[in-house]
Amino acid sequence: MPVNPFLSSFQEHLTSLWMFLVLFCFPPGDAPPTPQPNCTDFQNANLLQGTSLKVRFLLFTPSDPSCGQLVEGSRDLQNFGFNATLGTKLIIHGFRVLGTKPSWINRFVRAVLRAADANVIAVDWVYGSTGIYFSAVENVVKLSLEISRFLRKLQALGVSESSIHIIGVSLGAHVGGMVGHFYKGQLGRITGLDPAGPEYTRASLEERLDARDARFVEAIHTDTDNLGIRIPVGHVDYYVNGGQDQPGCPTFIYSGYSYLICDHMRAVDLYISALENSCPLMAFPCGSYRAFLAGQCLDCFNPFLLSCPRIGLMEESGVKIEPLPTEVKVYLMTTSSAPYCVHHSLVEFYLEKPRHKETNIEVTFLSCNVSSSVKITIPKQRLQGKAIIAHSNPQRQINQVTLKFQPSGQLWRRDRTIIAGRFCTAPLPINDNENMVCLPEPVNLQASVTFVHDLKIAGV
Repeated sequence: MPVNPFLSSFQEHLTSLWMFLVLFCFPPGDAPPTPQPNCTDFQNANLLQGTSLKVRFLLFTPSDPSCGQLVEGSRDLQNFGFNATLGTKLIIHGFRVLGTKPSWINRFVRAVLRAADANVIAVDWVYGSTGIYFSAVENVVKLSLEISRFLRKLQALGVSESSIHIIGVSLGAHVGGMVGHFYKGQLGRITGLDPAGPEYTRASLEERLDARDARFVEAIHTDTDNLGIRIPVGHVDYYVNGGQDQPGCPTFIYSGYSYLICDHMRAVDLYISALENSCPLMAFPCGSYRAFLAGQCLDCFNPFLLSCPRIGLMEESGVKIEPLPTEVKVYLMTTSSAPYCVHHSLVEFYLEKPRHKETNIEVTFLSCNVSSSVKITIPKQRLQGKAIIAHSNPQRQINQVTLKFQPSGQLWRRDRTIIAGRFCTAPLPINDNENMVCLPEPVNLQASVTFVHDLKIAGV
């Protein structure tokens, strides 16, 4: 059974209550489209109907990705074009406070069907997920059993456990984990899109998503300081922009619904974008986000033997190592809007001689009227400073780099200090030093004066 609400922390209770109140006061206004003839759309419930589960399974096939067919038995699967020789992907939504259809579901289904030749089944449990969050949590076990029984019907048609991929959003991620637990970890893959945090951070492994629930389990974390879970729950756990405060999301509560849900739903947006676009959302293992930004983790040798994981439908996210390590935290930065992907590069500055105070240098990449900046900090009595810069264009398209030595903070007089050193950069992952490019000569930087130099990088 799910964790008793009274045993959870007060903060988690408060978060869930706040989520309910804000969503109630600032509804998203999802207006479900009119379904086509002979197609079935999601149910709509309301706050007074959210007690019974009423699970429905809607099948979408490559031949008609916009038409959901209500599947109630094995005969329906065969009549509606289910192909047992293809992989099967189940999409499970999460908490729906107002009982409305998820606004993202149609686009999600289309993106999956464009990216993979597969059967897609959307699990509609709107009735069981609406109302109060704790009531939805109480329905997780019953829903997981319903889904498990449905998968038995697929197996009767010849579908293998290893060909089943569950994609669960928020609370749906833990539903997927419980289904995987019932199948003793033999399902092919589970993807958790910002798995829910309230009621699950302190849950046992049997009650939440974890790496034992499938042959490959991954999670994308985008709201660990509010609605998402903080702890790693898979073989690979992506902490996007550190796992919280996503770029482009509102920072003030006055934004209402968007303030609360934007970070949480960014995981869904990222996954859809990864399926719709070719630019990679590649991540790098590291001990912490701060260490990653400081340039302390530059490749994927440990523990992935150089196969850096990528968000999307690549087999095991592109990780080519057996057995898979578990609960590996990987980090990446993104932009504020689709397609979200950036290129990560190491930037370094080497002082010719150490200084008795901290040295800060702002580095800016310029390409096609697009700029990206980061600050390098060199501790006192040290010679080297480095950082990771995120830029939207590949390094080969970067035309110039600017360096600006920041003054020491003497407001009453101009800082005329000059430092000398060498600047170098390389795109991640840095598997060797062959891609490292340095400016041809050492540079002299005067405080507050911008130094500009052409940057020509070929074949990167």
